[in-house]
Amino acid sequence: MTAPEIEIEQEIERTREHLGNTVEELTARADVRARARAKATEMKDRATEAAAQLRQRHLAEDRPARDGRHARRRWPVAAVAAGAIVVGSALVRRRRRKA
Repeated sequence: MTAPEIEIEQEIERTREHLGNTVEELTARADVRARARAKATEMKDRATEAAAQLRQRHLAEDRPARDGRHARRRWPVAAVAAGAIVVGSALVRRRRRKA
C-alpha cells in the first residue's frame, strides 16, 4: 500500500470509531426506560438521604421522634396524601373512559 492509501484507511478507521461513539450516545439518550430507572434511583437516594438528615436532626434535638405533637402532624399529611391518590386515580380513570 502507498502512503495516501494508508492515510485514507486510518481516516476511515477514525470515522468508524467516531460514528460508533455517536451511535452509542444516541442509543443511551433514546433509552427512555433506562433513563427513567436511573432518575428513580437518584430520587430514591435523595429521599433516603433526606430521611437520614431528619432523623439526625431529631436525635440532635434530644427529643423522641414520636412524641404527641409529631404524631398529630403525621395524620393530616397522610390524609392529604391519600386524598390526592384518590383524586388522581379518579382523574386517570375519567380520561381513559373518554379516550
